[in-house]
Amino acid sequence: MSEAQIGKVTHYFDHISVAVLALTKALAVGETVRFSGHTTDFKQKVTSLQVEHKPIEKAKARDDVAMKVEQRVHPNDAVFRVTGED
Repeated sequence: MSEAQIGKVTHYFDHISVAVLALTKALAVGETVRFSGHTTDFKQKVTSLQVEHKPIEKAKARDDVAMKVEQRVHPNDAVFRVTGED
């Protein structure tokens, strides 16, 4: 298993469990990501992405995207792409 940082959390909407991510690398639905911060550390599969309230399948580097998350995240939490997982 390997991980590479692909961005960070810029905002979290707790009432709908959605994080806004500032990406430095591309991200696609179906990939696995890990959120890591002072009190955050969990992995999940990307099930949906949105840009400007429109669903997309793949986001590019430098996009700000919204993503449904399974647990609470915090601004500045790092986002990593997880590859090679069994």
